[in-house]
Amino acid sequence: MASATETGRQATAAPAPRPPAIELRGISKSFGAVQANKDISIRVRPGTIHGIVGENGAGKSTLMSILYGFYRADAGEILIDGRPTVIPDSQSAIRAGIGMVFQHFKLVPNFSVLENVILGAEDGALLRPSLAKARKTLADLARDYELDVDPDALVEELSVGHQQRVEILKALYRHADILILDEPTGVLTPDEADHLFRILRGLKAQGKTILLITHKLREIMEITDEVSVMRRGEMVATVTTADTSPEQLAELMVGRKVLLHVPKGPANPGREVLRVSDLHVTDALGVERLKGINLTIRAGEILGIAGVAGNGQSELLQVLGGFAKGTVSGMIAVEGAQIPAAGKGATGQTRRQIGISHVPEDRHHLGLILDFAAWENIAFGYHSAPEYQANALFMDNDAILRDTEGKMDRFDVRPPDPSLPAKSFSGGNQQKIVLAREIERNPVLLLVGQPTRGVDIGAIEFIHRRIVELRDAGAAVLLVSVELDEILSLSDRIAVMFDGQIMGERLPAETNERELGLLMAGVARTAGAA
Repeated sequence: MASATETGRQATAAPAPRPPAIELRGISKSFGAVQANKDISIRVRPGTIHGIVGENGAGKSTLMSILYGFYRADAGEILIDGRPTVIPDSQSAIRAGIGMVFQHFKLVPNFSVLENVILGAEDGALLRPSLAKARKTLADLARDYELDVDPDALVEELSVGHQQRVEILKALYRHADILILDEPTGVLTPDEADHLFRILRGLKAQGKTILLITHKLREIMEITDEVSVMRRGEMVATVTTADTSPEQLAELMVGRKVLLHVPKGPANPGREVLRVSDLHVTDALGVERLKGINLTIRAGEILGIAGVAGNGQSELLQVLGGFAKGTVSGMIAVEGAQIPAAGKGATGQTRRQIGISHVPEDRHHLGLILDFAAWENIAFGYHSAPEYQANALFMDNDAILRDTEGKMDRFDVRPPDPSLPAKSFSGGNQQKIVLAREIERNPVLLLVGQPTRGVDIGAIEFIHRRIVELRDAGAAVLLVSVELDEILSLSDRIAVMFDGQIMGERLPAETNERELGLLMAGVARTAGAA
């Protein structure tokens, strides 16, 4: 018989600790000869925000796709709240309490918020009861989690930030206790990202478990409790966020020390290289994409164009690069000489002839022919260069091969094999091939769009360094990026675009992400606009 003292001890014994919300044991997955995940094990504590970081191709997306039922693991086990759980499809994941917010939203644009939320989760053949129930539930969720969205608004009329809230509402309506977010801030302004973080903290306070996949180390440091690092398909570390740093995480991701900010001295601007005056572009549907753009860039400086994707940056690069679409008007001058903004005289070839090089935003469709060898891609656009000619009739392929070998060595392209097709290289090495081709032409003006999109963190340092070196050699650089860290780090001046207009211009040392974010959202037009 237990004594009174023992009984008291039993009565006051601490409750058993909760099992992990998610536990993956020995997860492996191969696609042919490529092993995307290798014996991965991870434990995610309930009611926490857990980050997962890694370079492109590290296996993050494959692992999350296994957890959400898009892929089945070749080996390993999934436990949800301590219970072994088989997840053969996304419906099974939803039944297990898992929701996922994708980088590219899965919404029906011409449906209302309410209709999108109940789609696939209707209570029966009649929609009226489902809609009434969903309307009350959405009101409760909006109140509890700062997820305010008009339930009757059409999704296509919502901002990107509000569309993301609809995706989160969809998951919560399906009773998700675990929420996976894939690169959630990639298309948000800084203010929208801050609001998202408030939502995530509210979800955490209510006991939800959140998995955050992102390449933005600053966000990992700001919002997560723990972070797991993947490299080449393996889980190399899980650390408490408060005990680490961006530099340490970058080193774990790459396997060596990485400079997150390339040293850059002050600019020494020289002559005016580019002047754009009153540039307008109207697309084939009659939508005005550029609305009177005015800007200048001088030799030896980098002008950064900040803005959420889709606000006219692509059209600006297209016009300056010589492949404008739609109706174009306005004036463009390079080194004081006016050039055609559109029409027969405005081509990539004529732009290259006057010293304009272009690293396009979409390297797969505009920068490379993926099935062609690296040496062939190096010659694209410059196939008429004298050093590539054997005689009046034939190109000198051996000369192109030698030139490619030199470029691969100087730009650290791996593997350094000119005969490999472009599709065989990683994203970072593909970008290095494009940069080598364009930068080594010593342009007077470099147009560069999203230079580090889909690029490994180790290659970002190299790419940034080469852009700064080109500036220091006297070139003018027009940099378009949706990454505000990149814009602030590389630019000598920053112009912000919203809805086809330049909303204002700032010096990096005299602004911050919040001010730029307001301009990106179209909140303020200032006298600093060009």
